[in-house]
This record gives sequence, structure tokens and C-alpha cells, in this order.
Amino acid sequence: MSTTGIPKTLGAIMLGGLFATLLAGMVNLQSVFYFRSYKKDSVQLKLLILAVWFLDNLHTSFIWGGMWYCLIEDYGERDKVDLIPWCIALTIIITALVTFLVHCFFARRIFLLSKKNWFMTLPVLVLTLVRLVAASVSTYEMLHYHSFDLFRVHARWIFTLGLSVSSLVDIFITGSLVHLFRLNRTESGRFNHIIDKLILYGLESGSATCIGTVISMLCWVITPQTLVFLGLHFVIGKLYANSLLVTLNARKNIQHVHVGPTCSCEQQGGPVVFLEPRPQKTSGQYLAGPSHKIPTELQINVQTQQNVQYDETSIASSK
Repeated sequence: MSTTGIPKTLGAIMLGGLFATLLAGMVNLQSVFYFRSYKKDSVQLKLLILAVWFLDNLHTSFIWGGMWYCLIEDYGERDKVDLIPWCIALTIIITALVTFLVHCFFARRIFLLSKKNWFMTLPVLVLTLVRLVAASVSTYEMLHYHSFDLFRVHARWIFTLGLSVSSLVDIFITGSLVHLFRLNRTESGRFNHIIDKLILYGLESGSATCIGTVISMLCWVITPQTLVFLGLHFVIGKLYANSLLVTLNARKNIQHVHVGPTCSCEQQGGPVVFLEPRPQKTSGQYLAGPSHKIPTELQINVQTQQNVQYDETSIASSK
């Protein structure tokens, strides 16, 4: 790898690290928004977000540590371009841990939406575990060989396996969620706009992580002598963390789409009947004319309770 140009090795690490740092800032902002907006979420879900947030910041620290070794400490020493700093190797397993947590979250969603169908959930869990094991072995091989060239020769297949399995899980999760959401569409169309919104969020989050993983895998397979794959791999973990947080933070947006800031009963399908009031006559008018009953304003309101289950919480609106 020492003969490979600097832009495709150190340049790829630098650009990947900078872009990953930008996405890490988004993870921090969304984490703050989550803890401020969803204080009633379960403790388990809050712990999941806290774990993802911690791992993501640790991942960013290791990226910058690797950039320091490659760009500052070993600056100008072309024979050290091939060396793998220990912190770069650890970014692989941390990315796998974040991916594992996010995949388990979506696997639980599939489990709940499919009415506890293990045939749809178990493949996701098994493949997610395979992905974690492959990344663990890849990290060990990087620390063992301490060289990109040796790692490419001896551990190319295991790293490729991890990326391909991760892409497969993304495709399976996205397809399963879209299928399950479509099954919940109603003929009346009353909640279809909410379901369409959920489908859109599922496609966007699933496609972003899948595309990033596939591109990184293609760069690894086609041009393994460069470090473009590694720069892209820095970004993958951030995409998974952001996809989880976007999914959870979108609940308020979906609730506003369903309820709206001011929503009349006609919009919710509740029947309302109003009779126009008539002016009341004085006692003299009643004595002078025929007897009339004082008209009464009639108002009928029908209250409906609508519940839309979304992950661990329920969005309820009463109109």
C-alpha cells in the first residue's frame, strides 16, 4: 500500500473522519432533543439511546485518534501508511456494536408489528449476531497483523462477510416494515396518511444505511489497496445512530400530522349538529302574540378516542 497515492489513503481517512464528525454532531443534537421531548419513554429505551450516544462519541474519539497517528505523528513517513493504528481497528467493532443495537431495535419493532411472529424476527437477530461476530474477528485481525496489506490478504473474506450481512439485514428490515405497515392500511383511509408517513421514514432510514454499507463494501472489494472503504466505514456507524434517533424523534411529527394544531371534529369524522339560535322574545311579545316556546340551542358532540401505536409508545388524541 506504500505505493498507493496519498489522496486515496490518508486523504480518504481525513475526509471520512471529517464527514463522520459532522454526522456525530447530528447524533448529539438528536440525542438532546430525544431526552428533552420524550421523558415518558421506558427506561430500557432511554438506556438504549444512552448506549448508542456513548458508543458514537467513543467512535468519534477513536477516529480522531487514528487521524492523529496517520496525519500528524507519522507525517511524511510513507512506509508507515500501511500501518493500522489500534484506535482505527477499534472503530470497526464499535460500528458493529452500534449496528447491533439498532438492528435489535428494529427487530423488536418487526416482532411487535407482526404480532410476535418469530419467523420474521429470528432471521434478523441471527444475521445481526453474525455481523457482530464478523466485525469482532476483523478487529482482532487488524490488531494482530497491524498492516492493511496483511489484513487484506488474510482477513478479506471476513470483513466482506460482515459488510454484506449488514446490507442484507438492512434490506430485510426495510422490506419487512414496509410490508407490515401496508397490511395495516384501511379501506376507509382514515389512518393511511400516518401509515404512508411511517413507510416513508422506514424507506429513508433503511436505504441510507444500506447504501452506505454497500458502497463501502464495493470499495473494499474493488479497490482494497486504497483506504476509501475505511473512510466510508467511519460514516456507517453514524448513519445507523442517526436512523434510530430520527425514527424515535419523528413520533411528534407523525402525531401532529394525525391530530394537527387545531383539528375540528369534521376532520376526525365525528358528527356534529348545530342549530342556529333564534332571538328570544320579551314577556310583552309573548302576551301580544301566540304562545311560543323559547328555542334551545342544540349541540351534539361525539367524543372519539383514537390510538395509534408507534413503537413503545402510543399516540393518543381526543377530540
